[in-house]
Amino acid sequence: MKKLLVILSIITVFISCKNEVKEAEVKEETEIFEEVTYQDIKHDDYELSKPVKNIEATLVLFGGFPETAKDVKREFKILEKAKNNDVAVLFMNYNRKLWLGKSELEELTKDLKTIFNEHNLPEDNMFIGGFSSGGNMALLISDYMTNGNSNLVPEGVFIVDSPIDLVALYKTFEKNLKRNLSNSTMEESTWILETLSKEFGNPHKNLSNYEAFAVFTSETNNFDNIENLKNTRIRLYTEPDTLWWKERTMAKYDEMNAYYIKSLSESLKNFGFKDVQYIATKNKGYRSNGDRHPHSWSIVDKDNLIDWILKEEL
Repeated sequence: MKKLLVILSIITVFISCKNEVKEAEVKEETEIFEEVTYQDIKHDDYELSKPVKNIEATLVLFGGFPETAKDVKREFKILEKAKNNDVAVLFMNYNRKLWLGKSELEELTKDLKTIFNEHNLPEDNMFIGGFSSGGNMALLISDYMTNGNSNLVPEGVFIVDSPIDLVALYKTFEKNLKRNLSNSTMEESTWILETLSKEFGNPHKNLSNYEAFAVFTSETNNFDNIENLKNTRIRLYTEPDTLWWKERTMAKYDEMNAYYIKSLSESLKNFGFKDVQYIATKNKGYRSNGDRHPHSWSIVDKDNLIDWILKEEL
C-alpha cells in the first residue's frame, strides 16, 4: 500500500510539472505571436510611426531650424495621441529652410509621394504641420501640391509660431544688431541677415524678390504663395507673450512672429479663405527640458489637434 502511494505521488508530481511546462510554452508562444499594431520605421530622410492596419489619417511634420525627426519627437509628444487614434505620423529630416524654391518644391513633393507609396499610407486624409521655419515649409509645400502638381493633396495644414514674413524678419534682425543682446541672438541675427541679403538683396530696395518666396509680405498684403489653400483647413498657432520677448530681446509686438501670423489670418479671412483658425495661447510654451519659451511646439494642444484632424470637432 505504501509503495502504491509513493508511485501515485511521483506520477502526480510528474503530471503537475508537465502541465507547468505546457503553460510556460503557451505563454511564451503568446508573447512571440502577439499582434503588432503599430510600426516604427527609421530612414535617413525621415522617421515614420504608423498603424499596421486601418490608418485613419497621416500627419506630416517639419521641424524648425535645425530640428531633426528625433528632436521633433522629443519636443512634440504627439505619438501617444496619434497611436490611440490610428493616425500615422511622418517626422521629416528636412529643415534649414525659410523658403522653398521651385526645384525644392518639386523634389520634396516627389519625396513625399515616394514615402506614401512605399509605406502604403492613404492619400485621402493627409495633414501637414511645422514649427518655426518648418511651418513656412508646411504652407509652401501644401500650396504647391494643391495647385495640381500632385495627387497627394493635404486636407489641412498648420504652423507653430513661424516667421512667415521674410521682410519683417530682416528688419527685426536689423534692429537686433543695434541692441545689446546675448551673443547667441547676435549670431542668429547676423546669419539671418547675411542669408537673406545674399539670396534676395536688401528688402528696402528689392521687395519683390522677397514677395516671390515668402509665405506673407505684410507690407504689401501679399500671400500669393499660399493662395491655392483657399479651400484647405488652416490653423495658425502662436503665443504672443510680449513681456517675455521684451525682457529677453527688447522686441516690440510688431517685431514678433505672432503679430504677422495674426495679420495673415485676418488677410486670409477677408480674402475668402474658408477655414482659417488663428489660435493664440497663453503660458503654454515650454521646452522639453522645462524651460519657459513661447516659441515652442508645446503651445499646440495635442488632443485638440488630433480631434481637428479626425474632424471630431466639426
